[in-house]
Amino acid sequence: MGWMRFALGCAAAWLLASPAAASSTYVIRQAAWTASDERGYGEFIAAIGASGCRTVDSCLRNGANIFAASDPKGFVFLSDCADLPYVLRFYYAWHRGLPFSYVSEVGPRGRARDIRYSPRGNEVERRRDVPTGADARDILETLRDAVSSASYRIHPALEEPLESDFYSPAISPRSIRAGTVVYDPNGHLAVIWKVESDGRLRYIDAHSDGSLTRGYYDLRFVRATPGMGAGFKNWRPIRLEGARRMDDGALAGGRLVAARNSEIADYDLAQFFGTAPMQGDQDWKQGRFVLNGQVLDYYDYVRARMAGGSLRFDPLREVADMVQSNCADLSYRTDAVTLALAAGLQNQAQPARLPVNIYGAQGDWEDYSTPSRDARLKTAFKELRDNVERFMAMQAAGDSRLAYGGRDLAGDMLAVYDRGAAACTISYARSDGSRVSFGYEEARRRLFRLSFDPYHCVERRWGAEGAELSTCRDGSGKQAWYRAEQPLRNQLDRSYEARMDWSLGELLAGGMGVAQPPDIDTRGFLLAQKEKPGARFSDARFPGLR
Repeated sequence: MGWMRFALGCAAAWLLASPAAASSTYVIRQAAWTASDERGYGEFIAAIGASGCRTVDSCLRNGANIFAASDPKGFVFLSDCADLPYVLRFYYAWHRGLPFSYVSEVGPRGRARDIRYSPRGNEVERRRDVPTGADARDILETLRDAVSSASYRIHPALEEPLESDFYSPAISPRSIRAGTVVYDPNGHLAVIWKVESDGRLRYIDAHSDGSLTRGYYDLRFVRATPGMGAGFKNWRPIRLEGARRMDDGALAGGRLVAARNSEIADYDLAQFFGTAPMQGDQDWKQGRFVLNGQVLDYYDYVRARMAGGSLRFDPLREVADMVQSNCADLSYRTDAVTLALAAGLQNQAQPARLPVNIYGAQGDWEDYSTPSRDARLKTAFKELRDNVERFMAMQAAGDSRLAYGGRDLAGDMLAVYDRGAAACTISYARSDGSRVSFGYEEARRRLFRLSFDPYHCVERRWGAEGAELSTCRDGSGKQAWYRAEQPLRNQLDRSYEARMDWSLGELLAGGMGVAQPPDIDTRGFLLAQKEKPGARFSDARFPGLR
């Protein structure tokens, strides 16, 4: 039995449809994707990203999708993070008559409790070519069962026994583009939809509830050993060989051949090993990223390359964009919590133990809990706090990469921060139906109190205290679980291989999670700098700052 005969992704992706219609038939009309087809695919992704749509279904139904009007009536598109790249790629191939093939089974390289988080990564065991005449809805339903985040966890140089669906592209504006996939080995996928002029990368990602969100590529997408296949991925070129042209122009029969790494012009392993050749996988952490004679942090290197070779920071724009992005993530979280409440999990008894791993579970916990989403949100808040300190350090060092001509950097960043925070409001309905609203700064203050546990009342899901918490109906048992889970809420790192099926007693005994959360108080830091002008900063905290 193959390892991929059932869904193991962030959740599931599927397509429901009315009875079969002629327009749901997939027909191959071209033997391969051309450069023009790839540009068209990028434009398709960019239009979705720019549209502001909030669910995968609405994204493919609205006017931003040039194919929407030709879809059979009754189609409902749903996708989670792992399936989103495949759903979008197949959807475009279907409407353009382009060939499509995908990895249908993978297995672990070595022992693994869960192949989504296998320590040494996976290898491709089987591929499937989609033939002319297939029904699009059937293919999308099949993708649900075949694709998971495990499908991406493949060493970039591994081509045996079969090639993966992706290859590792060069870090350059010509290679990283709209349609490029980004894999976080902690089990999350995103699709780049825009490259900003300053090198920042914007992405779209999907979730198990069918929602679609947006963000910037940053530390939330971690680096890892090459075997885990983390980072940027472009679709591997495929070509239909041996097919016959039918009277109606369709290509039938033949087989799809995937290009080898050596045949791909922009195949490159720099994102894994650095800009200088490495001896082997064991040395990946020693890889250095050098640009114009300067050693850069990996994320700075990516941004500089994507900006055309130079790295410039506009601190006021950066702060404004990050506050806005964090506010959007809080808003997306309201949707996720609302769905959990609609499912009624807060009314169910608390299970005797946590899942085997709270970040990589299945069933109701996977669909309705938010530990991974919350950890990524906390990471973004911490990155904002760290970035403002970095910008202050750059100014103190006279760093020419800082695009700021004012006289009060701390005060100006604080003003931008406060404007963005004032425009952000989070609102939810308490257990008795009464509404509560609070702003960005209050969300920041309660961020590590937000419960990821779907069995808790909505008040605890939003970190309520005092009078706001009085309407919560959780009994003493759930209250104890909430207190015991605090160390888990304090941590940013997500470990997907560790066993976490602790009982309440084991949690109370301690030793799990982190005792204290990190500092994410951006406003407090900026206020302190205004009161202490001339403060000095250590270069050691910020690699590449000279």
